Amino acid sequence: MSLNPFFLQGSPGEQRLVQDLINEQLKIYGIDVIYIPRKFVRKQTIIKEIQSSKFDDNFAIEAYVNSFDGYGGQGDILTKFGMSLRDELSLIISKERFEDFISPFLEGENSNEIALSSRPREGDLVYFPLGQRIFEVKFVEHEVNFYQLGKLYVYELKCELFEYEDEVIDTSIQEIDTQIEDQGYITTLQLIGQGLLATATSTINTGYIREIYLNNDGYDYTSTPTVAITTAPYGGTDASAVAITTSRAGVYSIESILLTNAGAGYTVTPTITIVGGGGSGAAVTCSIETSRSGISRFAITGNGAGYINSPSVSITGSVGTGETAVGFAVVGAGQSISSIRIINPGVGYTIAPTVTIDPPPVLSGIGTYQFNEEVFGSQSGTRGRVKSWDYDTKVLKVSLVDNAATKGFYAGELIVGAASSAIYLLQSFDTWDQYDKYSENIEIENAADGIVDFSESNPFGTF
Repeated sequence: MSLNPFFLQGSPGEQRLVQDLINEQLKIYGIDVIYIPRKFVRKQTIIKEIQSSKFDDNFAIEAYVNSFDGYGGQGDILTKFGMSLRDELSLIISKERFEDFISPFLEGENSNEIALSSRPREGDLVYFPLGQRIFEVKFVEHEVNFYQLGKLYVYELKCELFEYEDEVIDTSIQEIDTQIEDQGYITTLQLIGQGLLATATSTINTGYIREIYLNNDGYDYTSTPTVAITTAPYGGTDASAVAITTSRAGVYSIESILLTNAGAGYTVTPTITIVGGGGSGAAVTCSIETSRSGISRFAITGNGAGYINSPSVSITGSVGTGETAVGFAVVGAGQSISSIRIINPGVGYTIAPTVTIDPPPVLSGIGTYQFNEEVFGSQSGTRGRVKSWDYDTKVLKVSLVDNAATKGFYAGELIVGAASSAIYLLQSFDTWDQYDKYSENIEIENAADGIVDFSESNPFGTF
């Protein structure tokens, strides 16, 4: 039998009154929380998985703390990975207030970033100022109270303590943003702020080794062998060289022999022997030049700084009808040039030629990286978000955003800030390190090793 048509189950006026009363009660007994909507930055195209998100908006809204007797959930749990916090929070907000003061702003956002703007969404964040903690909305209950006077008036947000996973949080509220500044998986980049040009000179002589011939590259070398060259006659200079090894089809052999000193005063072709390295079979011979001059050695007069990869070496000077020398710069410790090896000593020089070493990629880094801006490697293309930047030590901490097509940053490339235009040279970087103030598994393991040695077959006895 149908309802009595002479009695209303809730008129618009009554519903309006209930909504106003609820709004007023929330303003009296509630607290101001910050609602932070999740925006999708990148989705996985196959199964639509969200690969990265950002939180860069904030909306203040009054909410009633429904879990008035304390946080819900399992509380603080000690696990084998450290302390795990499982606090939960239940908040009630006005449906009308959300639709009038938050939804219109979300509707104006990119639809690819905001999938649903008409109501609170699972995955959004709520900052709870009383506890100064960030909670994640796990479920939105929209049917309480249950159709009172034929309408719904509130949303109940069931939240769990937010576990940070490299999302971009930039709400412009310092007390929120600084909470995640040193959390998540962070790569630490050691940058170079100041480079220095390296300098060198050359010495020419006669009776030097003109060319080295690798007649047999040998096999089964497990380490770099030593190159032994017979001594020069009295009054001359002994030649020296190094072997460069390589691997082909799993067999380690000698790729080339480079002179570190071409020697001087040789009248008879010296004998070259390959010693050590665990391999065998390598055979090397050489030729000498006794009448015309060539470069016998390079001398480093300034080691420079800021070099990651070997720079080009230019040798200029008159060689008449001879041949121009070629050198190879070696980068040593401290990103400086340790030596210049001789690929070709040249021939026909009458005076020592000028040696010019290319400058490092950056002679002086510029700019200041900004928190949360995107930076990228000029060669690798790897991108990251700035966590912190220390100008004095030139240490940049980033959380990786996109590393799918590369193996990470490359030492020697430029790290460029997309917003700040800061540019510095990358000296080195570590692997990902998880920063979590509650994850102390390494500390627990180290402390436990002093109590129980689990490397023993039976750490609890001798039987």
